[in-house]
Amino acid sequence: MCGIVGWTDFSRNLNMETPVLENMTNRLIPRGPDAAGYWFSEHTAFGHRRLVVVDPQGGQQPMIRRTRNNTYVLVYNGELYNTSDVRQELISLGHTFEGWSDTEVLLQSYIEWGERCLRKFNGIFAFAIWDEQKNRLFLARDRIGVKPLFYSQRGSSFLFASEIKALLAHPLVSSTINREGLTEIFVMGPARTPGHGVFAQISELKPGYSMTVDHNGIHIRQYWSLVSRPHLESLAETVCSVRELVLDAIKRQLVSDVPLCTLLSGGLDSSAITAIAANIYQKEGLEPLRTFSIDYVGNEKYFRANEFQPNPDAPWVKIVSDAFHTKHDFMFIDTPQLVDSLFPAVLARDLPGMTDVDSSLFLFSCEIKKQATVALSGEGADEVFGGYPWFYNQEPSELQTFPWTRRAEERFRLYSPELLELIKPEKYLAERFQEALAEVPRLAGEAPDDAKMREMFYLNLTRWMPTLLDRKDRMSMATGLELRVPYTDHRLVEYLWNIPWQQKYCQNREKGLLRKALAGVLPEDVLWRKKSPYPKTHNPAYLEAIRRLFLRILDNKDSPLLPFIKKTALQDFAQAITPDTNIPWFGQLLNAPQLLAYFIQVDYWLMEYDVSIEL
Repeated sequence: MCGIVGWTDFSRNLNMETPVLENMTNRLIPRGPDAAGYWFSEHTAFGHRRLVVVDPQGGQQPMIRRTRNNTYVLVYNGELYNTSDVRQELISLGHTFEGWSDTEVLLQSYIEWGERCLRKFNGIFAFAIWDEQKNRLFLARDRIGVKPLFYSQRGSSFLFASEIKALLAHPLVSSTINREGLTEIFVMGPARTPGHGVFAQISELKPGYSMTVDHNGIHIRQYWSLVSRPHLESLAETVCSVRELVLDAIKRQLVSDVPLCTLLSGGLDSSAITAIAANIYQKEGLEPLRTFSIDYVGNEKYFRANEFQPNPDAPWVKIVSDAFHTKHDFMFIDTPQLVDSLFPAVLARDLPGMTDVDSSLFLFSCEIKKQATVALSGEGADEVFGGYPWFYNQEPSELQTFPWTRRAEERFRLYSPELLELIKPEKYLAERFQEALAEVPRLAGEAPDDAKMREMFYLNLTRWMPTLLDRKDRMSMATGLELRVPYTDHRLVEYLWNIPWQQKYCQNREKGLLRKALAGVLPEDVLWRKKSPYPKTHNPAYLEAIRRLFLRILDNKDSPLLPFIKKTALQDFAQAITPDTNIPWFGQLLNAPQLLAYFIQVDYWLMEYDVSIEL
């Protein structure tokens, strides 16, 4: 895992631009703390920061390979999980290799197959290749969007980077937002519309897309998308297929030349990964698998069960760790840490985010990094298998907006009249919702309820999951930790896409299909444990700390947040909320305290990034 930057300009000589490129690259040191590399030519320059995971010597970047007629240069962030398979195919075609890194396999694949190499890869990636003979830059991002890639076109200069902060380090790119950027922050946030970088001069290459940059301009194309077709397998056959895909995805993602662990909450998704990984470690005679869990100081006293979180995780973590003989570490976060880390979480994401859900993962990653460099996480299973309450607690025909923003009006009523007039939040939200529905690959002849459920899955896979993958990538890579997500293996996503809801929800249980597929892998009580989301603090001290901090912002006449809010309404709101106030305004985890925390992050972001508004 790494951080990449690049600059292409056909009208200027970039050989003299070392300071600019180094400055951009240095912004990504947390993503790649182990090494730096640069490559310059007349019209293209690359920068790279490396986190060593596989082949410390042979995987150095930028990687250059020369053939008889051409020179190719690669910068790459990601992991290929089928490296061995692709390498063997290339060897059969006459290729030779200097090391065993997936970096070299990726570059040789492009040399052999050109853009068609993307069809060969199973993995997570964002990369750029300079083709000297064609005088062309080629970029691509993985199918699901686990690895980030942003770009900016400024005059004759084309710039790209793993994170927004690296683009903002270039003198041609400013931290300006326009009306649409404001709307993304105050309506869609902490999500983002696919393709948007929020800052006016920055865009995102969408998952499953590639692009070329040459003398003829920029050309973007979609190389992968979900395809709807009838699912013809019986439930028993489907269970077997799912089991094979899940086992294979997890096994492939255990490859590493550095210490590896799993995140363990005691829930179905993380417990399955842990069980499968621990069994493989035991069979191969390796040291016991390391596992890590997170909890909060005071939760044992203040935990309150609700429809989203029916029971605490700690007892279940111990059951799984004991059953599979893992070497487990419990991490406890205290309230002051959680509040203080709201600010480095903004710096990691470059945007206001999921507040303490982000900051807790940032702190968790910091601790894990002390003992491991790679971790496997259960992220994605709920989107792929349909685990969230909004999949099964409403009629499909009731889907009128993104299910995680159904109470968005709770937020909008706190905005200033000027902001509301400018961004027209209800209209923007409705347009983005309809835009997403228009993309859904339809299946001819599908029953209306099944078609609606297909819409629900599409929204979750393409609008909700990217927010969580952004969180996983930025919070972990900000500490130099690589987090892998086996449930987002594209083969599993493609297969599950066409399985009817009746099979996914078998035995009337959320993720019932996954539970049946994992029979015998987990203890029965863990296998059928009711879903519990990522753990959050229940300590009332968190609300009090956030309330005090937010009220101080409201009292600061220089706060950049003030023009966008109703100050008096928010003062009243902040004073009135209690630990029992229930307004889940974004998904399951962001409630009243997190709404205040989001405003705190917006205020900090506007100041720290020196954001200017151009309407």
